[in-house]
Amino acid sequence: MQIRLEKIIPEKRQHRFYVMQVTRTLFGEWCLIREWGRIGSAGGQRMTDYTASKKDAEAALTKLSDQKRRRGYHLCEAQHVF
Repeated sequence: MQIRLEKIIPEKRQHRFYVMQVTRTLFGEWCLIREWGRIGSAGGQRMTDYTASKKDAEAALTKLSDQKRRRGYHLCEAQHVF
């Protein structure tokens, strides 16, 4: 499961993205991988949150997605893989 959110407000010079993905590690652990930064920049940040189960990782993704949408991010139709 992967979600890409974007926040584009030209008058404030905001061109941001936030990508979240629930996946399994090579050792069978479930995690939520988050990546965010400025659209078009080479840099960005990445964080991995390890969870006890897939259900916990999906719950964390939903909670974070809702939080970002309240802050002005919108679901991007074109899903990009990072």
